[in-house]
Amino acid sequence: MLELPKIKNGTSIVIQREIKEEDTALNYGSGRLENLLATPSLIALMIEGAVKLVDDKLPDGVITVGKMIRIEHQKPTGLGATVSVKVVVKEFDGARILFDIQAYDEIGMIGSGSHERWIVNKNSLLQRATERAEKLKNKDF
Repeated sequence: MLELPKIKNGTSIVIQREIKEEDTALNYGSGRLENLLATPSLIALMIEGAVKLVDDKLPDGVITVGKMIRIEHQKPTGLGATVSVKVVVKEFDGARILFDIQAYDEIGMIGSGSHERWIVNKNSLLQRATERAEKLKNKDF
């Protein structure tokens, strides 16, 4: 049996990123908001923090995958601002990890929410994905 690390509730990480053009809403199909942080970019930064907090502690061949994310993007943030994302382990049951996440710019909170990830065997996951893709071959949609 694979020995997984204990991940303690309250374990946290803070990551930061300066907002660049590729992070803006224009990059995600909203042509009218070319200077503001896109919600998908904020979500990606939140997920990145959760992965950095946990995945490096896992044995080779074991990763986490996202199951759910629920956020509220509360305030606009423009180009050049630095976004700081704090990710905290709220619950860990051995396979499922629930995170609380808060995001800030230099002025204050810009978003918050929760994210659920599961610890899985990478090769098993890829095998299931391959089998699923095989079932789609020759389907006429």
